[in-house]
Amino acid sequence: MRPLADIRVIAVEQYGAGPFGSLHLADLGAEIIKIEDPSSGGDVGRYVPPYTDGEDSLFFETFNRGKRSLSLDLSTAAGREVFEDLVAESDAVYSNLRGDVPARMRLTYADLKHVNPRIVCCSLTGFGMTGPRAAQPGYDYILQGLAGWMSLTGEPDGPPAKSGLSMVDYSGGFVAAMALLAGVHAARRDDQGMDCDLSLFDTAIGLLTYPATWHLSAGFAPARTRHSAHPSLVPFQVFAAADGWLVVGCAKEKFWRRLAGVLELPDDPRFATFALRQQHRDELLEILERAFATRTVADWLGVLEPAGVPCGPVNDVAAALAEPHTRARNMVVQTEHPAFGTVTQVASPVRVGDEPPAYRRAPRRNEDFGYVTDDLLGYSPEQVERLRTAGAFGA
Repeated sequence: MRPLADIRVIAVEQYGAGPFGSLHLADLGAEIIKIEDPSSGGDVGRYVPPYTDGEDSLFFETFNRGKRSLSLDLSTAAGREVFEDLVAESDAVYSNLRGDVPARMRLTYADLKHVNPRIVCCSLTGFGMTGPRAAQPGYDYILQGLAGWMSLTGEPDGPPAKSGLSMVDYSGGFVAAMALLAGVHAARRDDQGMDCDLSLFDTAIGLLTYPATWHLSAGFAPARTRHSAHPSLVPFQVFAAADGWLVVGCAKEKFWRRLAGVLELPDDPRFATFALRQQHRDELLEILERAFATRTVADWLGVLEPAGVPCGPVNDVAAALAEPHTRARNMVVQTEHPAFGTVTQVASPVRVGDEPPAYRRAPRRNEDFGYVTDDLLGYSPEQVERLRTAGAFGA
């Protein structure tokens, strides 16, 4: 049995952050039933260009493999009836909406405990369900700016920059998945569910980690560093080689000694310790940059890696996916899709036990209607027709 095979989650989710979190639960065996609004064509991720085919896209495939789909209009009484029948048979309701919407849509524990006292209501919102920004929409790009991330990213003389990936969204998804699992564990132990109020804002602020501690406790003023250098460890940054860039990092004194040996640097009391290397940062980096510029990336990796100096190339995406270690770790997986054929994508990094996950393509919209109404809820044909006529499943 897969690790989460006994967990069922009703997911009122769309686009990136929410589906990314439940994706990993699905890969671990949880049954994720996506509730898709029939009036809007379902999850907006189905229509993200450039690789689309009708109501499917490679973007949607990336975030929704292994899930089920049900078109359900929660704004109708009949749709709400079906939803509450699902809640009665599930462990969690998972949503990623604006902070004031879960309460308005009656997706909180107070709204659903009469149906299932053990239900866990996990809401991942932009700013949380409380506070002055609760009703504001939250997007990764905006939050990278608001939470101070962009002030730390990029060259000192350039504009603030965001990460090349939507790291607030993805981190928020991981945080929500962790909270959901903790909530389900507690609900099974205590026989009582709860709300889990997660936000992208909290996630982004929480990930400020030690620069926040330094600032709050010692008045440290974080700032962008040249060549993505570590704020205190020297050297730990990217260096320009003759044909590209590589990262070299000396997070321990032994690594500095090894690097100095490879570069045949003379003993210099200015660079003897972490503190001294930071104090004489400019002089040391001038020496190192001049040295690294003389050979290719491959040449440097060929001597630094055997010497045990932490280092690596600055790959583009194609090179990263072609890394032998990427394949050795089974980080590239394939699913079959009726329109896209073989879809090749990256695997979940979450690993539990020795059995590899079984991957299944993302669902077509409403593909699991029969499974939900017949197999899971046991509706009769007459019940299905009554609910359909009442607008539960859309026009």
